[in-house]
Amino acid sequence: MIVNNRVCKLLGTEYPLLQGGMAWVANAPLAAAVSNAGGIGIIAAAATPPDILDKEILKAKSLTDRPFGLNIMLMSPTAPDALELAARHRLPIVTTGAGSPGKVLERLKPLGTIVIPVVASVSQARRVEKQGADAVVAEGMEAGGHIGELTTMVLVPQIAEAVKIPVVAAGGIADGRGVAAAFALGAEGVQLGTRFICCTECTVHPNFKQAVLDARDRSTAVTGQRTGHPVRCLSNKLTAEFDKLDARLAPLEEIEALGTGRLRAAVVDGDVDWGSLMSGQSAAMVNDILPARQILERLFGEAREVLRKIQGSCDLEPK
Repeated sequence: MIVNNRVCKLLGTEYPLLQGGMAWVANAPLAAAVSNAGGIGIIAAAATPPDILDKEILKAKSLTDRPFGLNIMLMSPTAPDALELAARHRLPIVTTGAGSPGKVLERLKPLGTIVIPVVASVSQARRVEKQGADAVVAEGMEAGGHIGELTTMVLVPQIAEAVKIPVVAAGGIADGRGVAAAFALGAEGVQLGTRFICCTECTVHPNFKQAVLDARDRSTAVTGQRTGHPVRCLSNKLTAEFDKLDARLAPLEEIEALGTGRLRAAVVDGDVDWGSLMSGQSAAMVNDILPARQILERLFGEAREVLRKIQGSCDLEPK
């Protein structure tokens, strides 16, 4: 069953869906819109200064009376501040990435916060389950932004088999077929990021939205392999320059310097040539800009129809 399952009951939502915590993209208006539509909206803490993040949380509270969450990127220098804001505001849900969530679990679990780490391997999933995580987001390398090495297709079923807590699938999901596939793989929920870039309530620059709409099947590139922090973005002059630096084995400091400020350039300024257009491979399946409510209704309506057709047309019994 796609609705009213363990993830819905855990999150208190109509749909078992989390919106991805995309830096510079996942702000209060988007998070509130997704929560109002029946999912869980997420504000991205990223490296946001605490005073600004505090205002975003308060803004989201003014825009929705439904639960929403905060994503804490643990490698960020402002992660401790984000953690304390989550505690002060008694946020009901926190997702984590890029590090061990031990301190987050210790601080927030006694307050009743649901903590859901994003993981990219079976060993990570097992570790955070032992630490007390309420669920995990199993994110495949098809996703945008920082990625791991395994695809969603092989990662999700292995994690679903390895842990007892609910598994939320992420990476490469943009329509009802992807939602249905995630459940077939053993997930009980989905997390979508790229699809919500082209959401009416998303405040990213129109140039960024258009770049997603124009994307094709091979429009993304992965940069930063040598830094140990690979990132998937839409291909442009910036990703080509990263490739040149890798080809001549440029110092890591030079690579990091090239990336400084590029995400803001894309999201705020609309620089589609030299901005970091963090986006997943599912961008090729995003063809329109819709309100969050219509996106969720379409996703799960399509998923139910896909599962109905499969049940009615596939006879896997041996003849």
